[in-house]
Formats: sequence, structure tokens, C-alpha cells
Amino acid sequence: MSSVSRADTPSVASHPRLAELALALGGFAIGTTEFVIMGLMNRIAGDLAVDPQHVGYAISSYALGVVVGAPLISCLAARVPKRTLLIGLMLVFALGNVASALAPGFWSFVGLRFIAGLPHGAYFGVAALVAAAAVPLNQRARAVGRVMMGLTVAILLGAPLGTWAGNAFGWPVAFAAVGGIAVTTALMVRLFVPFVAADPDASPVRELGALVNQRVLFTLGIASIGFGGMFAVFSYVMPTLTRQAGMAESLGPLVLAIFGVGTIVGTLAGARLADWNLVRAIPIILLWCTAIQVLFFFAANWIGAGLLFVGLVGTSMALGPTIQTRLMDVAGDAQTMAASLNHAAFNMANALGAWLAGLVIDQGAVWSSTGLVGAALAIGGLLIFLAGRRAEQAG
Repeated sequence: MSSVSRADTPSVASHPRLAELALALGGFAIGTTEFVIMGLMNRIAGDLAVDPQHVGYAISSYALGVVVGAPLISCLAARVPKRTLLIGLMLVFALGNVASALAPGFWSFVGLRFIAGLPHGAYFGVAALVAAAAVPLNQRARAVGRVMMGLTVAILLGAPLGTWAGNAFGWPVAFAAVGGIAVTTALMVRLFVPFVAADPDASPVRELGALVNQRVLFTLGIASIGFGGMFAVFSYVMPTLTRQAGMAESLGPLVLAIFGVGTIVGTLAGARLADWNLVRAIPIILLWCTAIQVLFFFAANWIGAGLLFVGLVGTSMALGPTIQTRLMDVAGDAQTMAASLNHAAFNMANALGAWLAGLVIDQGAVWSSTGLVGAALAIGGLLIFLAGRRAEQAG
């Protein structure tokens, strides 16, 4: 049974594509702020008088904000109309980014990145629910995929442009610009996204039900482990290609662009696979991730092959719309909580993948061993999927 509630289905949008564009623009802002910091590490470190590796604390702080904010906001805002909630989340996100640009010191910057991360998971979760509720059931994954396209376009365009602007005019410009995009998103959501009435039966207790739903927990486990492979490779892709394949540092923007193209292709393909057969799509994608990440281990010895496989690793983003749609099917009445926790799980995958790959490299392994770490995580996700299916069938 599909558990997507139609009781709070929005009225038909007068401009449905503009509504999806508004929701995707918020994803673009979120994706830009999440990835642009990696290209501005040296500038931020210099201005705030810390070593570049310490800027990683700000990245971790943002991810922690996502993990904390997703369940907290889902509970506290259970009875808030979805359009109103989306606008509020974008305004808080804008405030966090503008404040980050104005941070007087390093530790205040770290704290403000935590605040900026709080709306991340809840925004994507609610936006996915609104988009899915506005289309026929057999088109839900594609609607979710179009909303998530904002995140992938941010990897392709937003982060490189933000890096260029931050290096040219000062890193605060990048975060201030993200704040401006977030305010624009809030305005577009108000203008083009149909009103979604609050569910009178919604409550924090009902949303917390997602945390004890076995099928939800298995699905989140797939995301937390299986999706970590992409981040294991991507976190170290520049030193892998420059030090192992001999690529020039100046090709960094090209690497990010190729990865961005891969994420767009993956998102579109994953959405179509999910609409075709969701239960089959997830293991197919995890097997694909395993194969391409193993092959990256070998391909990274040559620049051309390495760049090709950077794009192929980006197609791992196909897991995004499939997991999001699966959560809609198994979350019961706790739709907002489950959808929001999806992005908290992806941020856990980010931290896990980068950490495990770093451990392997510290032990003296070649840089492309990140691909083997990624493949192991993808297999772990597949095993969690199979265990979940067995438990579901046994129940």
C-alpha cells in the first residue's frame, strides 16, 4: 500500500513547472552551500587564521546540523502547513548563511554553519512530499527527481561559480549569495507552490513513529551505508587524480563539472527506475555503484579514464530518488519525519564514507583505494536491503 497521504494533497498548481522550479531552487541553494566550502578552504583558513584542515570542523558542524534538524523540525512543525514550513525553512537557511558570511571569528563561523544546516533535511523532505502529492502515483519518483535536480545542478554549476566568486571577491560573498538565493526561493514558493492544509491529525508523537518503523529504519540504513561509497571517492577525488594520475591542479573545476553531470544523469535515471519498479531499482543501483567504484580503483591511474569514472561515480546519485520514494511507501503516517531523515542519512553517509576512506589512505594505501572502500559500502547497503526484504516478508 502506498502510504502517501492524499488528505493533504495540494490544490492543482496554476504553474506546476514553476512550482517544481521553486522547490528545486531551494535545493540549489542548499547544494551550493554544502559543496562550495570545499573549494574555499584555503581562503577561509587564511582569513580566519586557522590551518586549512581545521575548516573541516565547519563542514562537520553543518552535517551535524542536518542530522539534528531533520527529526527535531519534523516533530515540532508536524502541524504547520507545508508551504508555510518551506518558506520558514528557507528564511532560517538564508539567515544562517548570511550570518556565516559575517562571522567575526572561526568558532563563531563553525557554530553558524550548524545553524545553516538545521533546515536542510526538513526542507528536502517536505519539498519531496509536496512534489509527489501533486502528481499521479506512478510519476512520484520523477517529481522527486526534478526537485532533487536543484542539488545536482548545484554540484555542476553552483559550487564552481561560488568557488570562483569566493576566491575573486572574498569567501563571504559565496555564502551571502546563497542567502540571497534562499530568500528568492521563499518568495517563489509563496507565489507558485499551492497551499497545502495542515493535517489535523498530525502530531510529534505520530512523526516519531518513523523511528520505530522497521521498514523505515532498514531504508535509512541503506542510505547511511550504501550511499557512503560515492562520498568515499568524491571527498578525495582531487588528490587521487593529481597525485596518482598526474592531473594538473588547474583541471579541478572540470573534475567537479564532470561529477556534476554524472549526478544529474544518475538522478534522472534513478527516478525512472523507481517509477518502473522501486523494489528492483534499489539493488540494481547498488550493484552498479559497486561495479563502478571497483573500476575507479584501476581507472584512476590515467587522467582520461579517471575523469570518465568520476562522472560514473556521480551517477550513484540515482540512489537518492529511489530511497526518497521508498520512504514515502513505508513511512505510514510519519511522512515528514521519514522524508526528512533521508537527508540526515545521506549526511551520515557523507561523514562515514570520507572517514573510512581517510583511514585507509592513512594506512598507506594508494589514493584510488577510496573506490574499494566505496564498493564495500555499496555492498553493505545491498546486504541491508536484502535483510530488510527478508524481515518484511517474514512479517
